[in-house]
Amino acid sequence: MLDPTWALTRPILWLALAALVALLVVRTIRKDRKEYQRFKRYRTTVKRQAMFRKWLLDSFVSFGGLSVALLLLAGGYVVPLLRELVEWPGLRDIRALVADNPGITIGVVLGLALGLTALTVVGVRAARKEDDVMTVGDIKSMLPRNRQELRLGALLSINAGVVEELTFRLALPAAIYGASGSALAAVLGSVLLFGALHLYQGPAGVIGTTIVGAIMMALYVVSGTIVVPIVLHALFDLRSLVLIPMAVYRVHRVDGVEHPIIRPLVVSAPEPTPAGLDTP
Repeated sequence: MLDPTWALTRPILWLALAALVALLVVRTIRKDRKEYQRFKRYRTTVKRQAMFRKWLLDSFVSFGGLSVALLLLAGGYVVPLLRELVEWPGLRDIRALVADNPGITIGVVLGLALGLTALTVVGVRAARKEDDVMTVGDIKSMLPRNRQELRLGALLSINAGVVEELTFRLALPAAIYGASGSALAAVLGSVLLFGALHLYQGPAGVIGTTIVGAIMMALYVVSGTIVVPIVLHALFDLRSLVLIPMAVYRVHRVDGVEHPIIRPLVVSAPEPTPAGLDTP
């Protein structure tokens, strides 16, 4: 790791950040959007699964490697940045409240779990009623269509939770903080860049992921551990790429080997109540 007291540390970090931003901009505009548009035109599950695997490997290598590289350069700034952020008004009070009242922490965790569950149930019921799933951003084409794609969707969700949180909540903010000396720049830069990388999902996707990124950053600061946003990020993605397709479209019943041609997603009727369990 670079020594924060070394005169060349900041220039090196600025050069690394400039190269990183240029690389991500080119990736977003020239690669991600084109690949996603091509993916939307695929009509066989073989091609879709191949792209899922490509995205999985690419994300693991690029964002995983990026987080490691940035932490090797700016890992010494992770703790100082967190120490400054926890002193921000509001966040400091929330951390003190959580530390002094462990029961509140448990209540918040349970509340988030119940809220996510309720949101999922409402979403499933609304989808069955409206014959469609409401999504934030253009992600419907990514929803798995069979059992084989569900497995890849689960792997993509878990991978995104780990490598994206390590990059955008831990490594990148530390590098920006080391280069600029500003905690505000570290937070805003990492959150805005995280949202901008979802340009392929359209304006709604960019706005939605930016808000999610800000929430994840707040959870990281309040909890003091990167594990919390990693787990929540993975759960949110599992909800979108596994639970919703199973609950709404019953894709787990479709064998991609027997049905290689992709069919339009059709909302399935709810499971019938077993005989003898009817409620009055």
